[in-house]
Amino acid sequence: MASDMELTRRKRELELRRKMLQLQNKTSTKAAQREDVAKKDPSIYVKGVLIGRGEEVLETARRYYPAEIAELETKLAALIQEGKLKGPISAEELYSFLRQLGLRFSLDIKIRVSEHGRLKSLEERLRDQKN
Repeated sequence: MASDMELTRRKRELELRRKMLQLQNKTSTKAAQREDVAKKDPSIYVKGVLIGRGEEVLETARRYYPAEIAELETKLAALIQEGKLKGPISAEELYSFLRQLGLRFSLDIKIRVSEHGRLKSLEERLRDQKN
């Protein structure tokens, strides 16, 4: 009887170990797949640290300088993976950094004014004041 109980206990232990190994394999393969995707597309890492209008600045810069931005994203992603580049990067910081690298471009800027709970462009506001 004691041997039967011990046998069932050992079988159960083996089943639990097998299940744990399967779960570990699944999680490791998922992590490996995410890393593969990130290696293929470094913009995932870079967009992860951008805050505010940072993505908009990056996309605008990409329209003007596609090759340079692709190379820059690769290098920034490597720095992020190594842990040398931490924390959020604001749109202003990114824009300033790109200008220091010599990448000059203009952003689409809209000035809007809140009036009576409604956003108006500066042009509309001045037109309304004139009338």
